[in-house]
Amino acid sequence: MSIKNIFSKPNKIKKAQEQNDIKAGVMHQCSECKHVTVTKDLQKNLHVCPKCNYHHKINSTERIAQTLDEGTFESMDDHLKTVNPLGFPGYVEKVEIDIAKTGLNEAVLTGTGEIDGRPIVIAVMDSFFRMGSMGSVVGEKITRAVEKATELKVPFIIFTASGGARMQEGALSLMQMAKTSVALEKHSREGNLYISVMTHPTTGGISASFASVGDYNFAEPQALIGFAGRRVIEQTVREKLPDDFQTAEFLLKHGQLDKIIPRNEMKQTLSTIVKLHTKGAN
Repeated sequence: MSIKNIFSKPNKIKKAQEQNDIKAGVMHQCSECKHVTVTKDLQKNLHVCPKCNYHHKINSTERIAQTLDEGTFESMDDHLKTVNPLGFPGYVEKVEIDIAKTGLNEAVLTGTGEIDGRPIVIAVMDSFFRMGSMGSVVGEKITRAVEKATELKVPFIIFTASGGARMQEGALSLMQMAKTSVALEKHSREGNLYISVMTHPTTGGISASFASVGDYNFAEPQALIGFAGRRVIEQTVREKLPDDFQTAEFLLKHGQLDKIIPRNEMKQTLSTIVKLHTKGAN
C-alpha cells in the first residue's frame, strides 16, 4: 500500500462520518461556505455561521425566543385557519402538512410581549410554512396585531420572511397588502412606533407593502429583498444587474434601508429604539 493510500483512507472515513452526522442533525454544514459546525454550537451562535457570518433561516419560535424577554410572549389569533376560497386542488391538504410540520396555524406568529421590560406587539413570519407566503389569514393576523398595538399604544415590530402573495388565493391574497397598510397608517397617525425587520427572503407583495413602510426599516445581513425576480427585471429593462442586486447591502447603499443589524445585536438595537420612543422611559 502506498503512503498516499494510507493517509487518504482515514480522510475518506472522516468525511463519510461527517456526512452521516450532518444527516443525523448532529453537525450542520453552512449552505454558504460549506463549513461544518456542531449543531448545538450553531444554535448558541443564533444560527449564524462562525466562519463566514452567514445568517441561516430560523423559525418563528426561535425568533421570538431571541427577541423577547423570556416568558413574556402571549400569542394571538391561533384559532384562525385557512380555508380554500377558490377551490384550488390540494391547497388545504398542503396547508395541513405545514401545520403539522411547524406547529403553527399559519405562516405568521403574532402576539404581545416585552423587550427589556417594555411592552410591544410582535409579528414574525415563518418561511418554513408555505415559504411565508401571504394569504387571507396571514394578512388578517398581521392586521389584528397592528390594531392591538394601536389599542395598547405600544410599538409594533414585524420580522418579515416571505416568497410573496399566495397564488392559491388569487386576488384575495393581494388584498392583504392594502388591508395591512391601512392598519399601519392608522397606527402611525396615532403616534405609535412601527419597526420592520426584513430577513431572508422578503419578496413580492410583502416587500411592496408593509415590509417597506416602517418608521425604521432594518434587515439582517445578506438578506434577499425585492419585488420581482432578477431574471424578470433583466428581461424587462434589458440590462445586466449588479451581482449584489436585491441584497440588504445593496438596498442600504441606495437608501432603502436604515441599517443592517447582525442577529447578535438585534435585541439590543430594538430595545434601545423602543426605549427612545416610550414615554417616561428611563
